[in-house]
Amino acid sequence: MARVCDVCGKGKVFGNKVTFSNKKNSRSWSPNIRNVRAEIDGTVKRIKVCTRCLRSGLVKRAL
Repeated sequence: MARVCDVCGKGKVFGNKVTFSNKKNSRSWSPNIRNVRAEIDGTVKRIKVCTRCLRSGLVKRAL
């Protein structure tokens, strides 16, 4: 499970690509994951976080 947010658990989603002729082909959507240094319980760790969690302020970035 490499491309999964450590905060919210958001991962890859599967669905169909639909053409004009209404053909369905399988495709997937990946979340926008970033490797960040975050402060967790007073210690600095590297975690994978989606940009939605970063923007929402759910992660305290370490300097």
